[in-house]
Amino acid sequence: MTRNNTNERGGRKKTQPRREKPKKNFRVDSEPVESNEDNFVFGHHAAVEAIREGRGNKIFVQEDAKGKNVEEIKELAKAHAVPVKWVPKAKLDLLSDGGVHQGVVVAITPYEYLSLEELLEQTTTEQPFYLILDSIEDPHNFGSILRTADAASVDGVIIPKHRAVGITPVVVKTSTGAVEHMPIARVTNLSQAVAKLKEQGFWIFGTDMNGTDYRQWNTAGKIALIIGNEGRGMSANLKKEVDEMLTIPMTGHVQSLNASVATSLLIYEVFRGRNAL
Repeated sequence: MTRNNTNERGGRKKTQPRREKPKKNFRVDSEPVESNEDNFVFGHHAAVEAIREGRGNKIFVQEDAKGKNVEEIKELAKAHAVPVKWVPKAKLDLLSDGGVHQGVVVAITPYEYLSLEELLEQTTTEQPFYLILDSIEDPHNFGSILRTADAASVDGVIIPKHRAVGITPVVVKTSTGAVEHMPIARVTNLSQAVAKLKEQGFWIFGTDMNGTDYRQWNTAGKIALIIGNEGRGMSANLKKEVDEMLTIPMTGHVQSLNASVATSLLIYEVFRGRNAL
């Protein structure tokens, strides 16, 4: 189904599964999976946002650290009554699993995901825009997507409970603290979540090599965009639920994009369309 700018909202047709040969998936480069579910965040920006949002339990600061960043952490710790412990750099290296901690690690309460119903209930914009991440596995991709989503006013992100990265320290660090401001729903079944969104009047979009040029995308109304796995793309079940496929034209030798880069282009197309940029 192609959705053009003159369609009436009330007369949407439901796309039927096609019997033709499946199209080649819109593909993004595969990257390694990291898994670290310890309840720590590290890096200055991630630490600051976690403390401000009331999720900090204890702050570990490098014992010889000085400067305005350290002073900001100390002031936030005092304001939010979070204890500070001064420790050797080796301790921070261990707590951050060798990550770039910038001299600060914060022990936090576990991230509390929303249900889909809670996400819908708390969304107040007239034309909400959700991202549905279909088994994104790399925490750097996830963190970068969250950073862009927060910058461009995405209303929420929906992820699956299984076979996908969740909120890890690397995700928080890569998002530079954006995770603290982006509503994230975690669901058992993405297909059921998409069906629920359709009941609520959402148009569902996906990505494919042979879809509509994303620059012609009608971004009006309630919309949800599915981003597929880094290597496998969108799952077959979800593709059946898509109202329209989008593609990012490429003329180079490498016909693929990193997941976070592709998602950023699409997010900002919505932002551009809705802000008349």
